[in-house]
Amino acid sequence: MKHILAASLIASCLALAAAAHGAELHWARAWAASAQAPTTASGPFAGSPTFHDQTVRQVVRLSGAGRRVRVLFTNEFGTAPVAIGAAHLALAGAGGAIRAGSDHVLSFGGKPSAVMRAGAPLLSDPVDMPVKALTRVAISLYLPGQVDACTCHGTSAEPGYVAPGDQTSATSLPVAGGPGGLPRVMISGVDVASDAPAGTIVAFGDSITDGVGSTPGADRRWPDQLADRLQAAGRHDLAVADEGISGNRVLNDGFGVSALARFDRDVLETPGLRDVILFEGINDIGISFMKRQAGRPLAGFMASLPGGPVTAQDIISGYRQLIARAHEHGVKIFGATITPYEGAATFSPEGEAARQAVNHWIRTSGAFDGVIDFDAAWRDPAHPGRIKDGLHMGDHLHGDDAGYRALANAVDLKLFR
Repeated sequence: MKHILAASLIASCLALAAAAHGAELHWARAWAASAQAPTTASGPFAGSPTFHDQTVRQVVRLSGAGRRVRVLFTNEFGTAPVAIGAAHLALAGAGGAIRAGSDHVLSFGGKPSAVMRAGAPLLSDPVDMPVKALTRVAISLYLPGQVDACTCHGTSAEPGYVAPGDQTSATSLPVAGGPGGLPRVMISGVDVASDAPAGTIVAFGDSITDGVGSTPGADRRWPDQLADRLQAAGRHDLAVADEGISGNRVLNDGFGVSALARFDRDVLETPGLRDVILFEGINDIGISFMKRQAGRPLAGFMASLPGGPVTAQDIISGYRQLIARAHEHGVKIFGATITPYEGAATFSPEGEAARQAVNHWIRTSGAFDGVIDFDAAWRDPAHPGRIKDGLHMGDHLHGDDAGYRALANAVDLKLFR
């Protein structure tokens, strides 16, 4: 009887210890890419890629640390099931190579293969893989069947790698299309689990948040550089997830579904969500007010996008909706002012007036939990409607590496308590 009681007591202690150990894990999203529907080639933009019996390798940088890692795959905009023949996760070396001894097989419900159902994401099982913040990892995905409707993220700040057959464990793979030549393919998040409390800041926006104009493969988008600042300041409890979509708008679909439509999926469902930085609206303004005379750059293409013209008040109303939804979930949301764009193809004096009206509301309404003045960080003091030279990529709309550093530096880290 004593042996039975002792065994029972030991089992209970072990169970409590295991439960306590599990409770100590804090999941946070350390990398993200917003899922988008498949597209055909349109205007200057390429269509979505197709795959058959191929391995796709993608490198991502994790903005937070942890001892366990899991990957969120996605077929959310797919029209048919997609088979995953194999998936691996490893530390990334130069040129997308995997570092010796770091390769891990990903499983799904304990199995090395899975099917992503149409319209659904698929979360891998966690793997024991200690990673430091700002570590680059390689995700290798074998797609044995035909994939015609790829749920991708349209732009990538990294080169992609593609090879025939199952080469998920191969040390290196050939580059596909050069730097930025392959979109993010069927991955939308990487989460890390740590023993200490941790959380994620979501950068929610458009192409400026997506990092258009930054150096590919260098992690110089403004959310990347914000993550650098947080780590340097000792804020190891915070990761940054970049949920920007190039061309995205607050109110209307087009390049990805609208901010209003994707807010729940891309923001509120984020593991470890603590704060949101909302930086979007320039495309609503530019597309609504730009001159569309024949011969103007992109005029016909922009006119084909869905949704009618919007006003400054319409954009503000959209912001109010996002603020209310964030607050309902107990999440702080910070408003970033819209940056200058005079000289861009979409500029108009009427649009500039709308930008100023929206920015005035962001600064003075008190509706946000705090304000980040990106407009002030970029504007030319001698010509406030323009981005200061040396901070944009040459199109007077998107930043270069220095411009994105200026945005990251404009974020007061004291906002994140």
